[in-house]
Amino acid sequence: MNIVAIGEILFDIYPTKKKLGGAPLNYIYHINKILGSGTIVSRVGKDPLGQKVFEELKKFNISTEFIQQDNMHPTGVANVTLDADGNPEFEIDTERAFDYIEKTPELNELMSSDLDCFYFGTLAQRSEVSRNTIQSFFSKKGVKYFLDLNLRNSFYDEEILIKSLETSDVLKVNYKEMIELNDLIVQINYNTEKVAYELMDRFNISLIAVTRGKDGATLFENGKRYDYANSPRKILDCTGAGDAFSAILSIGFMLGIEPFRINKLANDFALEVCMIEGALLKDEIVYENLKNELGLY
Repeated sequence: MNIVAIGEILFDIYPTKKKLGGAPLNYIYHINKILGSGTIVSRVGKDPLGQKVFEELKKFNISTEFIQQDNMHPTGVANVTLDADGNPEFEIDTERAFDYIEKTPELNELMSSDLDCFYFGTLAQRSEVSRNTIQSFFSKKGVKYFLDLNLRNSFYDEEILIKSLETSDVLKVNYKEMIELNDLIVQINYNTEKVAYELMDRFNISLIAVTRGKDGATLFENGKRYDYANSPRKILDCTGAGDAFSAILSIGFMLGIEPFRINKLANDFALEVCMIEGALLKDEIVYENLKNELGLY
């Protein structure tokens, strides 16, 4: 599978440390671990944090070919606060390098290649430059579009949401984002199932996943719902758990795996990420087991 993710690369800033992150990068990290390939498109500053991005990705064997460097804007950062359950809240600085992803000839060539899946969200669309670049690649024939909504602060509006939904084959949201989609777009008496089917009908979406943290997730596909929740475990840090879920969801969707099984695998993998600090899991055994479960051997 040829999978491209576009959007923010940033550092999650905790009180005593900083961790490389950003939803598209976290997602591609897992994709690369499972499939052996995956391309990240982003932009970082020509600063110490930007240099650290290149150093870290080299260690992870992730291509930096489509990570642009910016002389004027610094590398992205997000200040992270964890609640008692390990759920993160993000305060994300503006005017960062990932707001200025350029549509280059090299990027055009990448997007005109034999592409299977295009992953994107809303945060990098907060600025006109990156938004225009991302949306210029919408509606390419033969590509499955995976929208990981990731509503952050007030960095989105109704127009961004509608354009993103219109191009999506798969939508992944958390329960708070589903309520926001109803408030802004669907506008009915809230019921998760009714909102999901309304979005699927209106925007021709094939699969919707609604995550609920420790209460698991629900998948909607072909008029059916599939629920799954893990057994209770002690959680350390849920940063990046949704991105881990998205990686398995997209691979499972592309492989045509039965939705309940996708949901279980995605939830179980997300829980593994909740057991570590930061978003990037280092345990190779977990990935090997996933490859077996997904039938990739």
